[in-house]
Amino acid sequence: MFLDYFALFLIFFVVITMFYLIIVVHDIPYEIAVKRNHPHQDAIHAAGWVSLFTLHAIWPFLWIWATIYRPDRGYGFSSSPSSNNEELIARIEVLEAQLAALQPKDATQPRDKEV
Repeated sequence: MFLDYFALFLIFFVVITMFYLIIVVHDIPYEIAVKRNHPHQDAIHAAGWVSLFTLHAIWPFLWIWATIYRPDRGYGFSSSPSSNNEELIARIEVLEAQLAALQPKDATQPRDKEV
């Protein structure tokens, strides 16, 4: 009699453990997205739940989607886009200086419109 109850308890324990284990495994891409401050965290979390009902077909794609984003470089694969930004800022400053030299001094003040 004891073994019957023990077997029943063991079956319930295994079923409940497997149920929660599947849910925890499907939340791994969402946890990765939260850790990396991914802009699509909610979409990844919702897609993880949808993956439970699609027999886990989209789960590997969620993993890739969550891991490919990094806060320092976004979705790109380059090491550092900041050097390009510095070049663009310097170029903008040169263009602004050239534009200021071309504009007449009185053009910087707005004129009153005549009606």
